Amino acid sequence: MTGMMNQSTLDFIHAHRRENVQTLALQGSRYPDVDMQYALEQIDGWQRACAKLPLWASTDGIVYPPHLSMEQCSSQFTASYKAQVAKRWVTDRKDTKWVDLTGGFGIDFSLMALQFPASQSVYVERQDDLCEVARHNFSLLGIKANIVCGDGVDYLHHLSHVSWLFLDPARRDAYGGKTVAIKDCTPDVLHIKEELLSKADVVLLKLSPMLDWHQALADLGEDHVRELHIVSKDNECKELLFVLSAASGDPMKLFCVNDDQQMQVDTSSDALVSFVREEQMQDIDYRENKLYLYEPNASIMKAGCFGALCHQYGVKAVGRNSHLFVSDSMIPDFPGRRFQIRSVFSLNKKSLKTALTGIEAANIAIRNFPLSVSALRKRLKLKDGGDHYLFGTTLYTHDHVLILCKKS
Repeated sequence: MTGMMNQSTLDFIHAHRRENVQTLALQGSRYPDVDMQYALEQIDGWQRACAKLPLWASTDGIVYPPHLSMEQCSSQFTASYKAQVAKRWVTDRKDTKWVDLTGGFGIDFSLMALQFPASQSVYVERQDDLCEVARHNFSLLGIKANIVCGDGVDYLHHLSHVSWLFLDPARRDAYGGKTVAIKDCTPDVLHIKEELLSKADVVLLKLSPMLDWHQALADLGEDHVRELHIVSKDNECKELLFVLSAASGDPMKLFCVNDDQQMQVDTSSDALVSFVREEQMQDIDYRENKLYLYEPNASIMKAGCFGALCHQYGVKAVGRNSHLFVSDSMIPDFPGRRFQIRSVFSLNKKSLKTALTGIEAANIAIRNFPLSVSALRKRLKLKDGGDHYLFGTTLYTHDHVLILCKKS
């Protein structure tokens, strides 16, 4: 903790926090008065926080936990999103109380606590050192919290009814290896699900982005899941959020979020089925149409609700399994990347020579295509980068084609 460090260590951290941690580690003998392990831990934590947790990085005196906790904690973006979800679900009653049963570094707790009345937020963490870090940092951030150093499941057993419970089960096994399945995380939410639902009006559960969400929905119980949020940042899927309640309600709502893009899927129909119907596909011919190409963002790819995408945005799929879409006019709010198609051509030498004349570089991607990106790039003899985008894909007619685009 900052208050327990000698001044030499604190001065070292401040003076060298922008430098390479590996390089600094080799210079330890030059600073005998510096607790080098702690200093390097803080410098590494601050550098990571600059990108991941700007509020924390800009607050003087913040103490950072060991590398693993920094790696596992939410980003400020995903924590802010969870706070928005909490705000929608929580009432304005003065007696509203909520508990984070898996406190960790406290990023999620800090931002969700702002949605609740002062002194009604309980942080539970079984590691004493993380509790100490949280107590120090919450004070700097102005977060009112009741800090409990103990096991979250034990705390749950003795808990009276609350408005909101949050859990982010640890996705590491006893040997430090990564886990994905709900039953392999700590705590096993499936084992305590009924107790969670009986002790809270609403439960928010954060799970691995690697999970098959259809299976997770079945495991958690479709009657209990009110919302599923698939959250991505910079087009990388970061987490699955399940909102659960014992109370009966409307069909589950599905939200696909990537940065400032959000798509809510109507789950009352067959919209969650991943495939697109025959009438939702189109054989593209650039010679006859001025078309735009769309690549859905990571959250929609994870959700697989491609039929709903066609219905809600009026696009058509280029193929049943290609996950690329086209329209006759630009759709500015499409949740993903948007391109204007310049040409569509086959892999025969004559077509390639005509279409790629004058093009020396391109950003290449493949969707349902028999060649890898590296193999395709080698065959086309194109450098990486530039203003051109080239998609290798398969049309619903089963033809393998290349689609040359410019970003819109």
